[in-house]
Amino acid sequence: MTNNNEKMSREEAGRKGGEATAKNHDKEFFQEIGQKGGEATSENHDKEFYQEIGQKGGEARANQRDESDGGKMSREEAGRKGGERSRR
Repeated sequence: MTNNNEKMSREEAGRKGGEATAKNHDKEFFQEIGQKGGEATSENHDKEFYQEIGQKGGEARANQRDESDGGKMSREEAGRKGGERSRR
């Protein structure tokens, strides 16, 4: 933390602002601003944008899984995939 004679870093200012916001607002506030942000994003981006970020997220998740457990599928994921196959 900085003393009064030093400037605050952006990181520290952001953290303090986030903490103050969290103290001053409830769950509904964050749901509302999330909804507004999602609507604004959907108005400004097309289908290809969502396909691209979905692809990137899937790749990142696959890489994360590979690094953390040697590429093994979790029991939860295996059960979900098995359930998807049985519904077809």
